[in-house]
Amino acid sequence: MNFQISLNENVISVELQNKKHIKHCYLRILSKDLLQIKANKYFTIYDAKDLINRKKEWILENIKRVENKTIEEGFFLYLGEKKELKNFKIKNLDNFYKNEIQKIIPLLVEKYSNIMQLYPTKISYRKNKRTWGSCNHKNELNFNILLMKYPMYIMEYIVVHELAHIKHKNHSKDFWNLVQKFCPNYKIIEKNFKSLL
Repeated sequence: MNFQISLNENVISVELQNKKHIKHCYLRILSKDLLQIKANKYFTIYDAKDLINRKKEWILENIKRVENKTIEEGFFLYLGEKKELKNFKIKNLDNFYKNEIQKIIPLLVEKYSNIMQLYPTKISYRKNKRTWGSCNHKNELNFNILLMKYPMYIMEYIVVHELAHIKHKNHSKDFWNLVQKFCPNYKIIEKNFKSLL
């Protein structure tokens, strides 16, 4: 069942799906003008409107987040900012990111290696689907070229994180203590990073 509601003068479509085996109610923002509600078969359109009314602030906040993540055609993200493609001579965005990250990461690695007294044997760059950085048993570091999309402080945190793996090859308490020593606000950075993904 689909219906429309008005939130802060914006008309938003709502897709209500009633399912037999659902115990709880699930509300998702699919786009800036589409919400989805999955609930049990007794959940009515009035219940849906009541839920939206109660969650209004949360919905508006998350619609804004979705809008910020959406990159319009002809634009791309560069160090946390939207840039217009026509202002750059870019034929292939992945190649551009790879070239750019190679100008930044070595400087960050050198800076933090000297501070932390931890030195990698090699640095490489790839477009990874799941990881932002890695450190193998040979202490070779790999960084995801897509880090170029995000603010510099996130890249710095990833560098500290991977250098810490030279000493601790796990995510033990000792590892996190080491990360915190050189990046005291790492938990806030991780939270911010997740909100941008």
